[in-house]
Amino acid sequence: MLFTEPTFLFLFLPLLLALYFAPLSRRHGAYGNALLLAASVIFYAKGGGAFTWLMLGSIAFNYRAAIAVDRARGRSGPSARRWVAFAVAANLVVLGVFKYANFFADNVNTLFLALGVQPVVVPRVLLPIGISFFSFHAISYVVDVYRRDATAQKSPVHAALYLLLFPQLIAGPIIRYRDLADQLARRTVSIDDFAYGVRRFVVGLAKKMLIANVVAETADRIFAMPAAQLSASHAWLAIVCYTFQIYFDFSGYSDMAIGLGRMFGFRFPENFRWPYVARSVQEFWRRWHLSLSTWFRDYLYIPLGGNRVSRGRQYRNLVAVFFLCGLWHGASWNFVIWGLWHGAFLVVERVAFSGARRTRRDEMIPPSPQTTIRSGPLHWPIWPHVYTMLVVMIGWVFFRADTLAGAVGFLRAMAGAAAAAPTPYSVGWYLTPELWLALAAAAIGSTPWVPLAALHLESRPRRVAPWALSLVNTAALAALLVASLMHLAARTYNPFIYFRF
Repeated sequence: MLFTEPTFLFLFLPLLLALYFAPLSRRHGAYGNALLLAASVIFYAKGGGAFTWLMLGSIAFNYRAAIAVDRARGRSGPSARRWVAFAVAANLVVLGVFKYANFFADNVNTLFLALGVQPVVVPRVLLPIGISFFSFHAISYVVDVYRRDATAQKSPVHAALYLLLFPQLIAGPIIRYRDLADQLARRTVSIDDFAYGVRRFVVGLAKKMLIANVVAETADRIFAMPAAQLSASHAWLAIVCYTFQIYFDFSGYSDMAIGLGRMFGFRFPENFRWPYVARSVQEFWRRWHLSLSTWFRDYLYIPLGGNRVSRGRQYRNLVAVFFLCGLWHGASWNFVIWGLWHGAFLVVERVAFSGARRTRRDEMIPPSPQTTIRSGPLHWPIWPHVYTMLVVMIGWVFFRADTLAGAVGFLRAMAGAAAAAPTPYSVGWYLTPELWLALAAAAIGSTPWVPLAALHLESRPRRVAPWALSLVNTAALAALLVASLMHLAARTYNPFIYFRF
């Protein structure tokens, strides 16, 4: 089920809110958790089908494994280490079988064909929805118990709700158990919390419906064009559209998840901080998909030695982490190249900036010299920003293209190195008023200008009355909601990029 489906918006969510805030839920705290768990199972089953049983089995396994690790920590000997290793390995095996079995088999068969060996026939394995996010949640839960950063949850309902909570189930953000443990046990929902959750959800919905979906149509059409027809202008328009699509698609989903969580009393961490204003690749990863980058830092980079090892090993570890980050996103060499591309530039920037700023011991991505600049958006240094966006957009080509050959051909077109054959669809044909409006909104919305302007107005109560600001905010949110619902009713094109991860 998607947050942008009519079933969710007009049936699932209103009914769940009505049941959650019924008088019974205020008298019995367990009622709310049990209701959310049942709703989360239904939410996943709507799209996951038979894989729901796999998720429930995994939840039972990780629940018992965490308790075993917690008990073993109180005894001498390596039993706790064995338990945590077993649990992590089991989660990785499940992830590997369902996500990478076909990728591994295809590559082995390619090698076999080159050697003249009969290929191995492997049935196509379907990918359970959200398995990558679910697996990382499960691993972090067991490891945190082992590290004594958290205590194993004795309540199966609480443990299952952490792993299966529907707002963040299929596309994050990746939430640590230690950050949610107290909220599972007790939480309250004030009127301000609920209002904030509604506002955040509406903004995320508008990001998705009014920007991401509009630019996605142009990006998908151009990426589907034959390589021989791609001109430089076509290629650049497509990658600009995709650059905005993936940001507003995923940050919109994160906003909706954070808003839904707040409606039910949960406070989820932020997942994006305007990554497209970054002035280095290091800074980009301090702003993009924060829950994933910090997960890799805490559960992979630091255990490999972090910054406590030699520079050569630091660089090797950094490239290894981003190799796995790329592979986590998808079972394709394109994703691997995307991860290595970012890892390589992070190493280059570390070498270039090593004399300008020391790296803290546990930082995977240190702040670059540019991040010390505290000036506003109008004073950004332009060339570091251009360099960063060029690196990011080239990387997005590998992320979006279906094949490696397609990515190379697309990059050749971007560089103007390919002679484009005539096509009936010129660039002007794609630049409709709706696309221009979406691109303009994306350019503004990917910067902090709007929040800064809002803070500026709020800081001057003598000039603008609070009631007037509240009225403007309410009217703007209502307009966004109506426009999003109209867009939902008028169109059937509604993809979610991270839904398949």
